[in-house]
Amino acid sequence: MPRSSAPPASSTSSSVTAMTEAPLAKRSVTIAGHRTSLSLEPEFWSALKDLARRDGRSLAATIAAIDSERGAQNLSSAVRVHVLRQFTKARGA
Repeated sequence: MPRSSAPPASSTSSSVTAMTEAPLAKRSVTIAGHRTSLSLEPEFWSALKDLARRDGRSLAATIAAIDSERGAQNLSSAVRVHVLRQFTKARGA
């Protein structure tokens, strides 16, 4: 019987499931005098807090800066992209 090079369906689907079931933490912030909320994975909240501390800004000020540059992009997505870019930049890539 020929061997298949594809991984078993169960291992593929379980790893995809594990990635899509990450819990989101919802937080409310005030940006330019308006309350808004955004949902991020706990790891992104932690990384965002680290970036804010590194830059000597509050979490709200960091989010406001991201908000002012995001254009039409969803705020949660803009925050994730910002965090990724900052860590990629710090890594020297």
